Amino acid sequence: MTAFSAQISRRSLLVGAAAGGGLILAWGLWPRHYTPNLDTRADEQLFGAYLKIDRAGQIIAVVPQAELGQGSFTILPQILADELGADWRTVAVQPAPIGPLYANSLLFEEWRAGDAAQLAGRAGDYVLREYAVRNAIMLTAGSTSARMFGPLFQQAGAAARVLLCKAAAARWDVPWESCDIVDGLVTDGDKRRYKIGELIEEAVRFDLPDILPLRQNSEGRLAGQDLPRLDTPAKVDGSANYAADVRLPDMVFASIRQGPVGNARLKSIKEAEARKVQGFVKIVQTDRWVAVCGTNWWAANKALDALDPVFDVEGVLIHSGRIEAALEKAFDGSAARRLYSRGDLKSVFDGAGIHASEFQVAPALHLALEPMVATARVTDEGAEVWIPSQAPTFARNAVAQALGMPESAVTLYSMMAGGSFDRKLDHEAGVQAALIARDVKRPVQLMWSRAEDIIQDRPRPPAHARMAARLGRGGVIRGWSLKVAAPSALAETWARIADGEEPLQASSGAAKKADRRAVSGGVPPYAIENLVVDHYPADIGLPTGGWRGNADSYTAFFTESFIDELASIAGIEPMSFRIQMLGGQPRLARCLTTAAALGGWNGGVAGGGQGIACHMMSGSYIAVMVEAGLSGGKLAVKRIVAAADCGDQVNPDIARQQIEGGLIFGLASAMGTAGGYQNALPTTMRMGETGLPRLAEVPDLTVELIASNAPVGGIGEIGVPAIAPAIANALHSLTGQRLRSLPLLGDI
Repeated sequence: MTAFSAQISRRSLLVGAAAGGGLILAWGLWPRHYTPNLDTRADEQLFGAYLKIDRAGQIIAVVPQAELGQGSFTILPQILADELGADWRTVAVQPAPIGPLYANSLLFEEWRAGDAAQLAGRAGDYVLREYAVRNAIMLTAGSTSARMFGPLFQQAGAAARVLLCKAAAARWDVPWESCDIVDGLVTDGDKRRYKIGELIEEAVRFDLPDILPLRQNSEGRLAGQDLPRLDTPAKVDGSANYAADVRLPDMVFASIRQGPVGNARLKSIKEAEARKVQGFVKIVQTDRWVAVCGTNWWAANKALDALDPVFDVEGVLIHSGRIEAALEKAFDGSAARRLYSRGDLKSVFDGAGIHASEFQVAPALHLALEPMVATARVTDEGAEVWIPSQAPTFARNAVAQALGMPESAVTLYSMMAGGSFDRKLDHEAGVQAALIARDVKRPVQLMWSRAEDIIQDRPRPPAHARMAARLGRGGVIRGWSLKVAAPSALAETWARIADGEEPLQASSGAAKKADRRAVSGGVPPYAIENLVVDHYPADIGLPTGGWRGNADSYTAFFTESFIDELASIAGIEPMSFRIQMLGGQPRLARCLTTAAALGGWNGGVAGGGQGIACHMMSGSYIAVMVEAGLSGGKLAVKRIVAAADCGDQVNPDIARQQIEGGLIFGLASAMGTAGGYQNALPTTMRMGETGLPRLAEVPDLTVELIASNAPVGGIGEIGVPAIAPAIANALHSLTGQRLRSLPLLGDI
């Protein structure tokens, strides 16, 4: 597979275009027909790329999205089963193999939209979609699982229903249109019934109609029900397998040390000391890292400590002060670019009366419960890797390249993840495990220690914002300016996972170009006639990566905190100030009024301890009201009330779960978990020291899911962005102090 980079945006994609008569024609000459690459047992029949059915009537949904806890192993099968007419008790799930039919072209388009603008005319979007499919770019991120694959799973269920009805109709000698599937039984509306499994061999021989009919009735539908998750029973009884649960014959365990943050290279080790540890097996080292294998992981990690590896770090050692200085310096850089603009801000800003504020956010760690982990087996014939991966195609290709094998010789098993928040878009643990396994000539399970996981984290980037606005009569915002200095985390991530760049190389390269993804969510949802958003790319020396909510997690903090400041200056109650500007966003306005009503909004009065904020992203809308107070002499969040419109959700309970999880994730980020750095190392390297809220510290939490017939929106990230500004606004109401830095309590 060829990595997608700026260098191929024209040259590689235009191969043959001159002879073929243009870009679209040239691409059209490429082969475009794909067949499912799924294995089937003797008692199974394949119904397209997303569905298998066996003779017992078990419905096996083939899901191309990684299960990270977000519910993709339930939501997509539920869409399919609903359209098929299946009995939910017969539905199972199977991870999809790597293949073009499982490419996430929606996310690829969203992430590579800047490349589309460089391509020829209207062919840009087409080229991106085709590139994603033809290179089997499988991705799980960006709240795209249901938005991308929901319609495809609905069509898969409809197609199977039609074929099964045709098979039953042929037996009964009736029109197939008179048949249906209800609770897993094919029926002609009278007393005749067939079990689904009885018809599968005949069903696959029929052809589909030109127009695929979808269900129109509303009775007995699975969509909209709070059905139990398919992955929960296995997680409860412990039978669910994660990468760390894999056990292979003759397997050893490995722990790894990669040095401080920066261009670190291994200088020395104490091999004799490591060999003294009982259970020691072997040392494997490169110039970038050293790993110790043992008969169990404790022995491997103990021997690694005794090995006492020393690294040299080239250049200035990274520290928080240097990061802050680099962000401020970025405002004077030449790579800045105006990414969003409307109206004539210059004329509005002429003269006095401009209100300005500055905001900062620190790096935010991922801190998933499951650290980076992979299990690998390498032989002369090929390699197998078990890894939790949000980008399995790139992970497989990286392993193949590292081993010098063709991609076809590497089999990657994408495991469920014990949390990720986009950290497992990266695949370095899989590559390391494969290299170690090749060296020791035995299967290896590599797990990073918690300290290693924190040191080598690719955190959400820090950012500085300079905001300015001018108010008119009645509190109308006449002009708005947002300037953001920040690395482009998604550009860095893509350079690492797709183009194979080293972390520092990716970081430095991304700092040369302004990026819309670094300021996503920066355009406020309000009707502001004159507005600009500028990005100032920054080279901070700290590799960064995707994070839950990505840039929206800090741009919403900037905008919604500043909106509250402007409301105070205008002398208008904060919710009313927002509502008056939301005439073009009725769904967001309804979220605001609903959250305020449910939470007993007091108007944000001084001393009242209430704050409110809202946001929209990925086709979803949310408003969050927070109540803060004093607990044991310390500031604390006492209550969170959220109202969200996420479109037509197939499983409302999972939607609520994800929004609740996002709110708590955002709460943790707002109140702690910041990544401070000193001498090229994080200042905190233990989970217990990061300030994560414990269960007893989680405030009373209410999530109201607003019923909607709009297209399904994303649910995995929408809970994150609005919580931090809502807390900041609540703390201002309580204390009178404006908090303009994340995490918040560093300002108190």
